[in-house]
Amino acid sequence: MNPDERDHKKLGRELELFTFSDTVGKGLPLFLPKGATMRRELERFIVDEELKRGYLHVKTPDIAKLDLYKKSGHYPHYKDSMYAPIVIDDEEFMLRPMTCPHHFELYLSKPRSYRELPMRIAELAQLYRYEQSGELMGLQRVRTFCLADAHIICASEEQAMDEISNALDLIEYIAGVFGLKLNEDYRFRLSLGDRSDTEKYYKNDAAWEKGEDLLRKLMKKRGSEFEEAKGEAAFYGPKIDVQMKNVNDKEDTAFTVQYDFCMPDRFDLKYIGEDGKEHRAFVIHRSSIGAIERIMAFLIEKYAGAFPLWFSPVQVKILPISDKHLEYAKEVSERLRQEGIRFELDDSNETLGKKVRNFKTEKVPYAVVLGDKEVLEKKLTLESRDDKKETVSVDELISKLKKEILEKK
Repeated sequence: MNPDERDHKKLGRELELFTFSDTVGKGLPLFLPKGATMRRELERFIVDEELKRGYLHVKTPDIAKLDLYKKSGHYPHYKDSMYAPIVIDDEEFMLRPMTCPHHFELYLSKPRSYRELPMRIAELAQLYRYEQSGELMGLQRVRTFCLADAHIICASEEQAMDEISNALDLIEYIAGVFGLKLNEDYRFRLSLGDRSDTEKYYKNDAAWEKGEDLLRKLMKKRGSEFEEAKGEAAFYGPKIDVQMKNVNDKEDTAFTVQYDFCMPDRFDLKYIGEDGKEHRAFVIHRSSIGAIERIMAFLIEKYAGAFPLWFSPVQVKILPISDKHLEYAKEVSERLRQEGIRFELDDSNETLGKKVRNFKTEKVPYAVVLGDKEVLEKKLTLESRDDKKETVSVDELISKLKKEILEKK
């Protein structure tokens, strides 16, 4: 397929998933109902999966005092990609570019015991970063995005390495559900610091050496292929990035797992050990499916708009042949609505041939055709977008769709 036909910006317009408005602002996507449905499916999927794996989902504000980012060190490190301060009651506030300092303050809300660790604090967090106009690109590069973020507070180095491995397991599981293949659709990169760049990186050579060595050994132990990249780390520690390419062969970081030896000191993150004494905690930053906007862009291009059933904004098109079949079509619609299956009823005056062509153009997984025979027998003719046909009852249709949705094939 021609790369242009997979371009998520083009498909986003054609399939009515999202739009942009100069009046709203550059890099600020507006999600139409179908695109919002896809976002919701991704959000539900990752929250449910993380809850199964022991994450604690929280909610923190989109704005905070500038002092918080000075405490974390993000300001001035990230100053150029942060929005300008907002002055309220003689205090300066910032739209947040990341959640870590919020989650650390949440952790500090009371004394913590080693029995509570590892504590996996997760959030679907709306973030705001100033991208240069020339860098903006569809949903891949935006100025506000929702990050599936988490910060894992650990009691030891060994526990931290186990949690990084668990986070990578989650990422690989998610990639499998999306049908993404290692070294084909994505690759691992070990992102290292640069000891000579003291302006960009937290100064602690011994910690950098140890952190990078720990991640390198972990990746080798897992048998994961990876390449190393100097100067790509976060300012507070090395990280393992999952790199993906878009249809234009431009690579971006989709998911990431970071080892942080800086923030525990800056925020004085402690826990009471088994010995009754205070100990310094260890911190992991990780993003499971990355930014919702960016993974949507990748998936739109991966599937070329022909999404799997669970992820498709419209799962079934109901196509009555004429107005006399509308009553039965509405009965079927109501059953699907009750079962939580997403559908559209095409009650236009178009011919059946035109309705079927529209369903194929819109890349909907299934269509249900209703005519005299189907009304008489209380059956449905089910047609898939790859031209397979079968006759089913409404109950059989619902059972088939729910099974396929559950399996996320």
